[in-house]
Parts: sequence; C-alpha cells; structure tokens
Amino acid sequence: MREAHAGTDAGKQQARHRSGKSRRTQGAAVRAGQGQLAQHGALLAPALLLFASGAAGLIYQVLWIKQLALVVGVDVHAVTTAVSAFFAGLALGGWLFGRVADRHARPLRLYAWLEIGVLVLAIGATLLLARSAAPFAWLESRVGLLAWALPFVLVILPAAAMGGTLPVLMRVLASRAGQVGTHGGRLYAANTTGAIAGTLLAGFVLIPWLGITGSALAAATLNGVAAIAAFAMASRAVATKASAADPVPASAQPARDAGGGRLALVLYAAAGGIALGYEVVWSQAIVQFISTRTFAFTVVLATYLAGLAIGSALAARRADRVRDPWGAFAMLIAAAGLVALLEIVVLGEWLLLAQAAVSAWVQSATSSGLAAACASFAMAALCVVFVPTLLLGAAFPFVLRVGVDNHRLGSGVGAVVALNTLGGIAGTAVAGFVLVPRIGLVHTLSLLTVGAGVVGVIAVALGSGVHKLARWAVPMVALLAVIAAALAPADRLATLLARARGGEIAFYEEGRGATVAVVKQASATHTFNRLYIQGVSNSGDTMTSLRYMRLQALLPLIVHGGTPRSVLVIGLGTGITAGATLPYPGLEHRVVAELLPPVLRAVPQFQGNYNVAGDKRVDIRLRDGRRELLQSDQRYDLITLEPPPPSAAGVVNLYSTDFYKLAAARLQPGGLVAQWLPLPTQNDEDTRALVRSFLDAFPYATLWTTELHEMMLVGSMSPIKLDPERIGQRFAEPEVSAALRAVGVTSPAALLATWVTGREGLERYAGDAPAVTDDHPRIEYAGWVRRTEFPQVLQRLLMLQTEPPLVEADAALISDIGLERETLHTFYTAGLDAYYGDREAWALHMNKVMRTDPDNPYYAWFGGGRRAAAPSRNPQ
Repeated sequence: MREAHAGTDAGKQQARHRSGKSRRTQGAAVRAGQGQLAQHGALLAPALLLFASGAAGLIYQVLWIKQLALVVGVDVHAVTTAVSAFFAGLALGGWLFGRVADRHARPLRLYAWLEIGVLVLAIGATLLLARSAAPFAWLESRVGLLAWALPFVLVILPAAAMGGTLPVLMRVLASRAGQVGTHGGRLYAANTTGAIAGTLLAGFVLIPWLGITGSALAAATLNGVAAIAAFAMASRAVATKASAADPVPASAQPARDAGGGRLALVLYAAAGGIALGYEVVWSQAIVQFISTRTFAFTVVLATYLAGLAIGSALAARRADRVRDPWGAFAMLIAAAGLVALLEIVVLGEWLLLAQAAVSAWVQSATSSGLAAACASFAMAALCVVFVPTLLLGAAFPFVLRVGVDNHRLGSGVGAVVALNTLGGIAGTAVAGFVLVPRIGLVHTLSLLTVGAGVVGVIAVALGSGVHKLARWAVPMVALLAVIAAALAPADRLATLLARARGGEIAFYEEGRGATVAVVKQASATHTFNRLYIQGVSNSGDTMTSLRYMRLQALLPLIVHGGTPRSVLVIGLGTGITAGATLPYPGLEHRVVAELLPPVLRAVPQFQGNYNVAGDKRVDIRLRDGRRELLQSDQRYDLITLEPPPPSAAGVVNLYSTDFYKLAAARLQPGGLVAQWLPLPTQNDEDTRALVRSFLDAFPYATLWTTELHEMMLVGSMSPIKLDPERIGQRFAEPEVSAALRAVGVTSPAALLATWVTGREGLERYAGDAPAVTDDHPRIEYAGWVRRTEFPQVLQRLLMLQTEPPLVEADAALISDIGLERETLHTFYTAGLDAYYGDREAWALHMNKVMRTDPDNPYYAWFGGGRRAAAPSRNPQ
C-alpha cells in the first residue's frame, strides 16, 4: 500500500510538474506574444516619425533642386554638383549623428533636436537660395570655384540634420540581437514611403498651390510635428544607457566578423553607385515614353521610391531569419542589374500600346486628362524602373544584418547610409559625365549590369556562411549579365525613337543630361527634319517652323525704334531663329546661348538656318540663357527667346516675371525683348498667366501673330513706335526681304498685318491672372491641356485685334495691311476648320486664300497652288 501510495504521490508530483511546466510554457508564449506586440508598438512610433521626416526631406529636395537651377544654372554639371552637396550632407549626417546616437542617453531627444535643426536650417536655406543667384554670379566672377561654398553651405547643413534621423531612430529602437535587419528594413521602408508622399505632394499639390516658400513652410510643419511628438515620447521614456555602457550580453549577440562588416559596407557603397548609375540611364531612356512635364518625372520618381520601399518592407520580414544573408544580398544586387538591362533591351512598341490602353481606360473612368496621362507615365515606370528598384530595396535589410553590430547601432546604420550615399554621388558623376557621353546609354547600362554581377560574385566569394546554392547561382546570374551586355544593341533606343516617330534617324547623340536626335519625316507632300530632345519634339524645318522662327528674330529687329547693333538669342534649337539674324545688316554682335552641346552639332541637319553653326559672325555660348544674363553685364538691343514650351520641366525659368526683369536690365536704351508664345501647349488660364508675367515686367508690351499656333510678345522699357518709313527701308534690304518672302511675308504690309494688340488689349486678356514667378512657377504645374482649348485661345487673342499704332502712315499702307490681315485671318479660320474636322469649310476658306495670294509659299504649303521655290538648306 505504501508503494501504491508512493506511486500515487509520484504520479501526482509528475502531474503537478507537467502542469507547472505547461503553465510556464503558456506564460512564456503569452509573454512572447506580448513582446512581439510591444515590439510592433515600439516600431510604429519611430516609423511614423521617419515617415514625416522622409516626406519633408523629399519636399525640400524638390524645392532646392529648382532653386539651385536658378542659382548655379540648369547645366547638367552645375545642377549635379549642387545636388551632390545635398547628398553629401545626408552622408555626413548619417555618419556623424549615428556615432553621437550611440553615446547619447536620450536618443529620442536627439532626434527631436535634429528635426528642429532641419526646420530652422531648411527654411533659412529656402529663403536664402531664393536670393542667391546674383551674389553667386558676382562671387563666381571674382573668386571662381570658391563661390560654390555659398550654395554648398546652404544645402549641406540642413541635409546633414536630415541624414542623422534614421541612425538615431535605430538607436532609439535599441534593436535586440537578431533583429537589426528587420527593424532597419522596416524603418527604411517607412522613411522611403514618406519620401513617396513628399514627392507626390510637392509635384501635385504644394508647389502648384503654395509655391516654393509656402511648400517649404508646409514641410517645416512636418518637421515641427515630428519634433513635438518625439519630445512627448521622450518625456515618458526611460533614459537608455549608451551601448558602450550597457552592452548586449555576449550570449545574446551573434558574432560579427569585423572584416565582413567592412566588406558589406564597401560592397553596398558600390551598389549605391551602380543604382544611381541606373537612375542616370533611366532618366534619359524613359522620357520618350512619357513627357517632359514635371508630372511625368514626379510619377517616375514615386515609382522608383515605391520599389525601394516595398522591397525593403518585404525583405525585412525575413531578413533576420534567412540562413544565408550574404547569398541573399549578392543575388538581389546581381539580379537587379540583369533585370534593369533586360527591361531596356525588350522595350518596344508593346509598351506604347499598353500605355495607350491604360490611358484610354483611365480617361473613360475619370474624364481627367491628367489622370490618364499619369497612368500612362506609371505604366512606363513600372516596366522600366520598378522591378530593379524592388530588388535593390530588398538588399538593404540584408546589408544591415551582415554589416551592423548591435553594440553600435547608430554608427553602424549611419555608416551604411553614408557610404551608400557617397557611392551614389560617385555613380551619378561617372555615369552621367563619363560613361553616357562616351559609350551611350545602352552600353553604360550594360557596364553597370556587369558591375552589379561583380559585386554579387565578390559577396558570395568573401562573405561568411555562404551556402553552396548561392555560390553557384550568383555567378550564373553574373554570367547571364555579361552575355546580355555583350548582345544588347547599342542603337536600341535610337531605333525605338525612329519607329515611334515614324521616320529615319538623321542625327543621334546621347550626351550629358539629354539625348538629342534629328528624325527625317515625311507627309503626303513634304519631307522635313524634326529635332527631338529627350524624345520630345522641339520643332523642325517645316514651313510653319521656318516662318515663326524667322519672324522671332527679324520682326523685332525691323520694328526696333533705334539702330540695333547687338542681339542675344536664347535657345539655338534648329538654328533658324539665330540664323535669321545673319541677313540683317548692321548687327555687330550676335550672341546665342544654348544649353546642350549636341544641339549645336545637330544644327547642320536643318534647312533655312544660314549655316549659323559654322558662321564666325555668331558667338555661340554653351550655357543656359538665364546664367548668360546673370554672369555677363553685356547689353543688347534685342533679346529674343525660343525656349521649349513653358510647361516643360525647368523651362519656367525663362517665362517668369523675375526672368523678364533680369532681361530688361540687360537691354540697351530702347531695346526689345521678344518672347515666343506657343498656344497649343497650355490652357487659356495659363496663357493669361504667361501674359501677366510679361506685363508685370515691361510697361510697354505688344502682341504679334507669327503662325497659326504661335504668337510673340514684344516688350520694352521705352515706348514702341512703329515707323512705316523705317520699317519699309529695313524690309527692302535684299537679304532681309528674301528671308521673309520665303516664308510668306511678302511686304511691309504683310509684316505689319501680324500685329494683334498693344498693352491695353493684353491687360484685358490677362485680367486678374496671377503672374508666373520664381516663387510661384505655376505654369510648370499647369493642368493638362483640354482638347478644345487651342482654338478658343486663338480666337480670344485675335478678338483683341487693333490697328497697329503707326507713325504717319499713308492710306495705301493702311489699306494693304487690312487686306493682308484679312487673308491671314481667313487662313487661320481654315486651320481651325481642319482642327474641327470640317473639310468643306476648310476647302472653302483655303480656296479663298489661294485665289487671293496663290504664290505665297506659307499658304501653298497647306493649300497647294503655285509655290515659290522652297528655301535652300542654307540660303545666302
């Protein structure tokens, strides 16, 4: 019985033991679950802070890139150098504040002070950059390269504070052993998601509504909210000891190979350079599938960032559980390069068809042209940019795992970010300034792809604990990259452009910052060349282009009240406007400002430009027009502009009131500024804003019609007097007369018939429209052009018609002007008939035009009949 009792007691004890063990196991599970919830809660707050910080940072970045273009110029070297200062600041901040965070007892407070620093320094930088263009130009003319200290200091200081936020918040999180990749990847994803929000807010909401300064204040509000939240959390948190004083127990800390950590940093820096090299190639390759509108670049940047954020978030879920982090890192980097190349190689008309289908579907669903266009841009970005960036983003958590020590979270993460950013700076410079100009876009991408494969092979060869599968798979991917690079056709993008535009390539050059092409095209009756910059048409040598571009130079020279001796042409383009200054006698200085060297080399492809590229009487300066006016105190009798359309990204700098005031300051007494005013490229309210900008700078302003789709604003600081006798004498100059007759302006009366109105009419048209300024570059963010807008804008402007204010004109000239105007306006009516698809009305009006003026080459280009001989390629 005692044995039985003993057995019974033993059984009870075992049962109690099992029960206690079970309860302890359940308690451990509950605590583990609570711990996970606590970790998620602890991760949420830093993630939200980094989201706000990332949004503010991208808003500032967008703003400062625009402002730096005004300060140092839009030349790709200048902008890249200035923007590199921003990224250098991020790298400096990551490295410096990461180290500080490891020694700081209250890193949340440190983060809050960083946000306050960003707020103060960023607002200061924005306000000072807006006033730095003239001081920078003055300094550069006197101290040379030392002048760059001005924009560098303004940008680096706030960027350094921004760069410290991620390392400091990693220190706040105090990641436990085995969770660096998970926590770092999720925080990086949150920060990048905030950057996506900042990109979209800046491009679609803030700058269009608030302008530059207002957008900076909105970003500063985010910094302020983040700082207040961080201070609030810090007041409730228990101070944490610096990691040096409170080390993670050795048993809990996985062994880190110091050499392996350094290897990870070096390889990730190389990967950063390769990734930014991809971006250089993508920025030039994708444009022919999108647009030069800011909306397009905003969508592409958001897609790029989305790939990084999603990739990092997905990889973070498994980064600390993967048994072979080195192999994963190597495969992701190598695969990203291979995919990036293959996506360019397989580009074709299928993408254009897909874009058209998506755009049509969105248009039908939303009735929004902007939404449809953005859907088309997103389709292109998804097919070219998204997958490689997804893979690159996924690599970040793995490099944190193999390269960051829990003992030094802040400095470790800071070093990763800093070296990756510095690698990106180097990659941008090498790819943009060396590789693309020398070997082209496709070969540059091929070289970068091979480089990514090399990074992957080095990682699996030297990394620790690499599995056999990765040691075979990564070299195979690298080998495929080499094969793809060897087989990739160098002319792939040129061939795509020719097919998409329906012509043959006559000239093609992939240069620094832009791809320039001349495509030979044909209509039913004419053959002509067209200039494409970044895949977008920038006019050509059709009769319509010859007409308005020759008038852009010759009309203001002929009506000038004095004796013009000097002229500045901003924008070389096809060379027709600049070439039109050569027949005009008496000019002593002909200066042309052109941004892109390949454009200069493409000019001989166009007819009617008088061989301007090779004429020694023309001083062609390779710099942007605004910098030309800032850097030189030379004054001109005429400044005439033919830049790209005002809605194109970055071109607003040549359409703002601030620019016009600068141009006015560079005029000789009685000098004129002539601004090209295209009508189909913007809506009526935007055209009114452009006119208002001009009126706010010039007390004397006039409007002329140079072609069906084009007009010209001519302004001066002095009254513009139209002297018929002087105009007749200048028109009678043989070379001037021949140049204008070749484009359908056959007499002084025909020239004066292009007059529309003076300041009074322009004031009525502009009304209360807000001006385009440097601080409110609203035309760059104007709404998508409505389909029926152009005819309405043209009709509204022609309704402003007044008689030209001639000085002592005789009745015969006034009568001839009226007849010429009636014929011209009848021709415009025929053009609108064609626009609306009314063939009968078009035939009626064109027949009337051709009966009246059958030998006019401009009218004959459209309506047939007897035509004057086409202009020779370089008429003398």
